[in-house]
Amino acid sequence: MLTPVYIMALDKLPKLNTGALVHQVSEYVYDDAAIIACNLAQWGVSTGMIGTAVGDDLLGHHVADTLKNMGVQGKVRFTKKYKTPLEVNVSDKKGARTYFWQRSKEILETLDTANLSLIKKSKLLYVDWYDGDAHIIRAMEEARRFNVPVFLNFEHGHQHPELLKKYSGFVTICQAVTDAAQIGKRQAMLGVARKLINSGIKTAIITMASQGCMVVQGDEIIRAHAPKVKTVDASGAGATFSSGFIYGYLNGWGLEDTVRFAIAAASLKVTRSGLVMFPVQQIVGLARTVRIERMIYRGDQFHTIRKFLRIPQNNPIINNVFVKESQKFAEKILPKKKVERRKIKRSMVE
Repeated sequence: MLTPVYIMALDKLPKLNTGALVHQVSEYVYDDAAIIACNLAQWGVSTGMIGTAVGDDLLGHHVADTLKNMGVQGKVRFTKKYKTPLEVNVSDKKGARTYFWQRSKEILETLDTANLSLIKKSKLLYVDWYDGDAHIIRAMEEARRFNVPVFLNFEHGHQHPELLKKYSGFVTICQAVTDAAQIGKRQAMLGVARKLINSGIKTAIITMASQGCMVVQGDEIIRAHAPKVKTVDASGAGATFSSGFIYGYLNGWGLEDTVRFAIAAASLKVTRSGLVMFPVQQIVGLARTVRIERMIYRGDQFHTIRKFLRIPQNNPIINNVFVKESQKFAEKILPKKKVERRKIKRSMVE
C-alpha cells in the first residue's frame, strides 16, 4: 500500500484529554514495502515499487514525487475515485507507537490491476501479508513463474495455520513476530521459528524489537542481540531490519554478516526520525559490535553451541574498509561502559 505518513516524535504519550509537546515531525512514504524500496535505493540498490493507486490530489502526487526523488522505479497510478489515504504515527522515546491509518477494501483492490512486469527481472520480491490475501498471492505467483525468490513479512500471520500452509510454497524468506518474544520470552521465539521451518520455508526470521532477532536457515541458526541505543522514533524499525537483511542477501553475504547488518540498521533507525537512512559504512561499524549466539536444531529442539561478543578476527568482514573507518562511530553510538575501580587499603605498617 502507498500512503504518505506523518511521524510525530515526543517524550511521552499524553493522557486522555491532555496534550504533549512534539519535538519533531517527519513525513515520508508508507507502508513497509515503500520504506524498504526507499532504504535500499539510498544504499545503491536498484529497486521498484508495485503499489496501490493514490488519489489524484496533492498528497498523491507528493507520494509519486517522493518515490521518484528517492530513485525508486515503478509507475504510481492516480485515481479520482478516492482521496489519497493518510497515516499519522505518534512515537515516544520508549519506542511506543500509536497510529491512525486509512485503509479500505476499495484501496487495496487496486493492487489487482497493478502492472507486475517489474517482477520478471527482479532478484527478490518483498510482500506484506496484511495487504490482503488475494492481492499478494497474485504477485507471488508471478514471482514463482520467473523463479524470483519471495520475502514475506508475515508478522502475526503465522497464527493462522491455513495461511502459513498457503504461503509457504511461495516463500523463500519469512519475517515474523510474536508479542511474547518481544518481551524476551525465549520459548515463544523458538516456537515460531520451528513452525516456519517445519512448513518448508528456507529462511525464518523472528524479530523481537529491542530484544534482537533469531534467524534460522538450514542448519545455521543465529541469535542476535540488539545493541542498546537511545530511542527517538521506532516507526519503520521492522522495515529497516528487512531492508538490511535484503541488502546482505543481495550482496551474497553470509547469514551472520547479513543478520548483523540488519540489526545494526534497525538499531540506528530508531535513534532519529525520518526516512533518511544511515550510510552503509556507519551501519557496518555498529554491526561489528552486535552480540551473536550460534545454535543448532536437533530433535525438534534448539541448543546454543557458541557465543560471540564481537566478530571473530578471521571473519571476512573484519577486513572491510568500512569496518575500520566506522569503529569510532559505533563507539559514539553505544553507551559508555562503567569502569569499576577497586579501592586498595594501604597497610598501617610499612
